[in-house]
Amino acid sequence: MLNHIPKINLHLHLDGSFRMDTIWKLAHEQNVQIPADTIEGYEAFIRKCANAKDVNEYLKMFDTPLKCMQDKASITRITEELIEDLANQGYIYAEIRFAPQLHTQKGLTQAEATEAVLEGRNNALKKYPNLRIGILTCMMCIGVDTLNQKENMETVEVCKQYLGEGVVGIDLAGAEGFVPLSNFGPLFAKAKEYGLPMTCHAGDSQGPDTVKDAMDFGVTRIGHGHHVYFDQELVERAKDNKILFEICPTSNVQCQTVPSYAKHPMKPLYDQGVLVSVNTDNDTFAGVHITDEYAHCIEDMGFTVDDIFQMNINAVNAAFVTEEERKELLHILETARKEHATC
Repeated sequence: MLNHIPKINLHLHLDGSFRMDTIWKLAHEQNVQIPADTIEGYEAFIRKCANAKDVNEYLKMFDTPLKCMQDKASITRITEELIEDLANQGYIYAEIRFAPQLHTQKGLTQAEATEAVLEGRNNALKKYPNLRIGILTCMMCIGVDTLNQKENMETVEVCKQYLGEGVVGIDLAGAEGFVPLSNFGPLFAKAKEYGLPMTCHAGDSQGPDTVKDAMDFGVTRIGHGHHVYFDQELVERAKDNKILFEICPTSNVQCQTVPSYAKHPMKPLYDQGVLVSVNTDNDTFAGVHITDEYAHCIEDMGFTVDDIFQMNINAVNAAFVTEEERKELLHILETARKEHATC
């Protein structure tokens, strides 16, 4: 049954959702050092994500794929392949996010990196015209010693430049806890001035105070954000403002920001009326597809199949799409939901 649910994913990182054999080939073609002698060894290395001591150790896993994604052809290829994989998994809509500034190590501009992603997107959608894909550009919190606000402002400008051409919104991702999230307020203020749809990573490895900062920015969605559960006032604020939390169960367990699936606050938040959706974060690093996350939700977290449909409807209502696209996606989901109810 889970395979037949129309799939939605609002929180999916490009550089964590690649085909293993593609990165292996690109690394050898580009003389990028891989921390393994065989592709099986590299896969085992990536599986160490399941035992990461925290989010920041998890983020180090991105080094190799990012080194392989510094030219337009590689970026385009990985984007196109990911969308092909999503189509084959039964997706009807996904938002793929990436940080343009992380693809400029060999001379590309952020705009050129974005164009490469959009080329891959457009190539794939020619083959799968019924699939909808949006691209999010990510600003980055890199660390206390890295002053990249200039690059982040450029990301805002790039998002504005390509909005409506496949780019649908902006995000802030990266290391949590090194600097106050409030430091990024001016960047979100500029994004808001431009009318850019906004989401923000917050409340994952850090507490609910970062969720408050993100809400203060004016975002309509929050990446992860499950620590909002520990501040009832913020829970009520999220409900009042219809803020959706992009929950990634397996990633949260692997990064040890929750103790287990069973103790994840996602279901208690859902039961309180907070808008949540199911996402994978990084398909390759997490070693899951969205159907696996649905299974964890049902088998380990207390959700029903109908809850999965409802969370996908929540996701569509919060997606950065046109109203016409929203109506089309909701119709697909509601039709499938009715068919399931009559089985």
